[in-house]
Amino acid sequence: MTMDRVLFGDNQFFGVNHMSEDKARAQAIRFQHLPAVLATLDDAYREGIRTFVCTTHDRVGEICDHFRANRTEYPDYVFYPCMPYAHKYANAVTEFGIVEALRKFLPDNGAVKSMVKGGVAIASKDVEPLMQLLVDAEMKMFAGMSTPIIFIQNVVTDLLLGLGMDEAFGLFSDHVRLKYNAEPGFITMNLPRLLDALDRQGIENPIVCANFNKIGFRMCGGVELYEKTVRERQCRLIAMSVLASGAIPPREAIEYVCRQPQIQSIVFGASSRANIQQTKSLIDDMWQTAT
Repeated sequence: MTMDRVLFGDNQFFGVNHMSEDKARAQAIRFQHLPAVLATLDDAYREGIRTFVCTTHDRVGEICDHFRANRTEYPDYVFYPCMPYAHKYANAVTEFGIVEALRKFLPDNGAVKSMVKGGVAIASKDVEPLMQLLVDAEMKMFAGMSTPIIFIQNVVTDLLLGLGMDEAFGLFSDHVRLKYNAEPGFITMNLPRLLDALDRQGIENPIVCANFNKIGFRMCGGVELYEKTVRERQCRLIAMSVLASGAIPPREAIEYVCRQPQIQSIVFGASSRANIQQTKSLIDDMWQTAT
């Protein structure tokens, strides 16, 4: 499949800013109501950005409802779901415990109740049925929407890497391909190590979303290792955090990323149409120059 060069992210809608708590709070306040979120997505759409890379935050369900109800206005709109939304599960586990949290999010039927009774699936490391049910539960909000790529969030990806549970990547890949006719995607803070794990699972030319910027911001292993990785390893890379949360001037940041091999797309978030327009224009221009 061919991904758009420019993708729109959702961090700004949920008060996520890795460099400034003040900016994060301001964004959370600004986007606390759905109309402000939809207006910004419309701004991005008018600038030619057709793909929304989003978590499975409850508010995203409301966004999907809007797009379902207005299909004729967005005939070519695409969602790239990223799951799970870790805070949702962490809060539930804190409040209810692991088993009750699973019951809260999974379908209420006898098979599920049997599986999670006493935490049997977790204790036995029988992750396949649990993973499938969690993915299916998260995907319900995207029913009827175009979701050609489904991502595992970096919190889970990197936890699985740390635990050495490579097989979970293969199970996820098989499930999203068979049930949703989608390609699997993997978000990570450790690109080199993830590619090793995916190689071991026979996942060829994977779609990976990773931080990529010239100062090594949130890049485990550093800039030189990442540059070597994209020169020598095969993957379809989506670059995120290219501006390093504002630490690098936009033109300088985007020029650097567009020069790298195998980077197929850049995902970014912005709060105003002016910033959306500026960033997309820079990406388009720099990629044209690089090619």
